[in-house]
Amino acid sequence: MTDTDRTEDSGISPSPAGPKQQFELGTGPGRVLVWFYGVFTVAAASRSLVEMILDFDKAPLAYVLSAAAALVYGFITYSLVRGGEKARRAALVCCAAELAGVLVIGTWTLVEPSAFPDATVWSDFGMGYLFIPVILPVTGMIWLRRARNA
Repeated sequence: MTDTDRTEDSGISPSPAGPKQQFELGTGPGRVLVWFYGVFTVAAASRSLVEMILDFDKAPLAYVLSAAAALVYGFITYSLVRGGEKARRAALVCCAAELAGVLVIGTWTLVEPSAFPDATVWSDFGMGYLFIPVILPVTGMIWLRRARNA
């Protein structure tokens, strides 16, 4: 492992004046973000698991999309907790993918509701979850960009 790898993974950025401590992703407002992503991981995973076990034939697309949302939430939670520059970049990419998913699925559920006999986590832009699914990735991207600049 090189010194560059160690500094990236430890969350410390080298600078000409010596190493500087990087913004901690899991502290302060970042901790609230981790909490929300953790709760949404459990909520989406639980919901999709129960729906797939009990009623998969009713709306397989919706239930698989909810499971995919749970995986995205779980990866972002893990990345935020892990910290470091590589994890920050991975979480930023996943937040962007999450936002794209919410916008595409949200639009799709409004344009063609017959494709979704049951709701997904991202249906109607997360209306069933007080629109948190559309707010969360935007907040996450802002926080992660701020963490890069710290």
